[in-house]
Amino acid sequence: MRQATTTTGGFILSTHPETALPRSGRLPRRLVQLYAGLALYGASSALLVEAGLGLEPWNVLHQGLAELTGLTIGVVSIFVGAAVLLLWIPLRQRPGLGTVSNVFVVGIAMDGTLALLPNVHTLAVRIPLLVAGILLNGAATGLYITARFGPGPRDGLMTGLHQRTGRSIRLMRTAIEVAVVATGFALGGTVGIGTVLYAVAIGPLAQLFLRVFAVPTAPGGSTVVATGQPEGAILPR
Repeated sequence: MRQATTTTGGFILSTHPETALPRSGRLPRRLVQLYAGLALYGASSALLVEAGLGLEPWNVLHQGLAELTGLTIGVVSIFVGAAVLLLWIPLRQRPGLGTVSNVFVVGIAMDGTLALLPNVHTLAVRIPLLVAGILLNGAATGLYITARFGPGPRDGLMTGLHQRTGRSIRLMRTAIEVAVVATGFALGGTVGIGTVLYAVAIGPLAQLFLRVFAVPTAPGGSTVVATGQPEGAILPR
């Protein structure tokens, strides 16, 4: 059976469910990593929202739509994720457990964390929140991707367009996220230094945490995580 791979953040991840991890404890560990990663991703996004210094690209859109509709940003994230997932159908992409879980868990965790966080106004608190949000996002990315239960709906859109058009993932990602940020900003989403810092930092952080959370070798000596030169980074959104 062929072994599929997913390229992300300078790494090649094995997606073959039978060779990627040792048999003992393989599925429980992967499930823990999946849902811990998704929950932490939602929590990290909430920290960035509360910091108010700029959001990651898709959450700029989510926040703008939340302002327009009166829904919470987490609920908007769920609706947008579900809508993007529908676009997989003409692109002939197949979702996994992680794909479907992503749609719901991230949005629920984001709203839950925002409900618990106090309102902050001073830069002395907002800047540490921003930094903590970006760092936590990198850790969540490592956890979620190394679980290998399928890409997030937004990443599947990028890879699907890449396969259908023959254009690079880097180009597809850039085009989609520029459009997403521009639309979200026009609707009232927050773009700022945090958006820029996130864009610069998330690749190296994801690369670091992919190493931290991945199992170095698989049965038979096949590699689970190895250095590579991908077309562009794929993050769990």
